[in-house]
Amino acid sequence: MKGFAVIFLLILVMVQLLMAKPGEAIACKQVHSRLRPCLQYLRGQGRNPLAACCSGLNVLNKMINQAKPRDRQIACECIKMAASRAKFKPDKAGQLPGQCGVKISVPISPTVDCHKGNLRKKVYTYVRFA
Repeated sequence: MKGFAVIFLLILVMVQLLMAKPGEAIACKQVHSRLRPCLQYLRGQGRNPLAACCSGLNVLNKMINQAKPRDRQIACECIKMAASRAKFKPDKAGQLPGQCGVKISVPISPTVDCHKGNLRKKVYTYVRFA
């Protein structure tokens, strides 16, 4: 049964990767759907992120890295809005990339400046809240 779950998650990741085409515009709906499985963890209600959370974060990061600079800014604004509205806990947001083994290219923060030039392709290995 455990092997089936792993295979199912791998297939899910592959399907999601195929859905993200290089240069495709990113919408907040896409960003939020990728972060939705992480909500419990980011609000401090779970000890570890779910596998679906890590899968979504990985897909989101790949979408952002393949996007045009303006779309990376849009994705950043969507993440910023989600972090603010959903009241993500700063410590959990900071731990999430490491917990999932993802070097995220946009910080998960309600205070990130999405208009700085550092969103081009720079990879953040941690998340910092001001």
